[in-house]
Amino acid sequence: MNLPNKLTLTRIILVPVFMVFVSLTQIGTEDFNPTWYLVAGIIFAAASFTDFLDGHLARKWNMVTDFGKFADPLADKLLTTVAFIYMLRDGVCSPVVLCIILAREFAVSGLRMVAAGAKDGKVIAANMWGKVKTVLQMLTIIFYYFGTALTWGNSIMIGADCVFLSYWLCWLVAIATAISGIKYLWDNRSFINTAK
Repeated sequence: MNLPNKLTLTRIILVPVFMVFVSLTQIGTEDFNPTWYLVAGIIFAAASFTDFLDGHLARKWNMVTDFGKFADPLADKLLTTVAFIYMLRDGVCSPVVLCIILAREFAVSGLRMVAAGAKDGKVIAANMWGKVKTVLQMLTIIFYYFGTALTWGNSIMIGADCVFLSYWLCWLVAIATAISGIKYLWDNRSFINTAK
């Protein structure tokens, strides 16, 4: 297994580690401990960096593999979806936003399975809109966990502003996610037509 694929697996392994720390406390409760959110944010940021690094190294060293094309977006989905579920728990992410994210991921994953099962067995890589969506999701999550951890303990008012901004960033994510999903399905509609 090459280094880019190892980085992708590392990102998957970091998902439960992130969950442990973000589960130790909850914003808005009396026992909220910003340290755990800061640690969770650092873990998420480190995992997000592996997303950039594995793709960069795979292209630079010509190590792009079918496993990487499959596992890289899967790792992204796991990482971001888990973080948004915890943001939903905190009341920061609307259930509608999470539904849009999940609907897009199910639709795209379904299309990828159809493409993989086609005669040629094609693996569809992520398009530019998918990458924009992923970056926006990751930046929103990093802003929320770092922002609340660094501001809530010093000033609840500034912390509340951070939560408010995070809420609207989630809606921006929903728009980008919907656009990327629609474009992905449209660009690869030939696989849907073939599957009739």
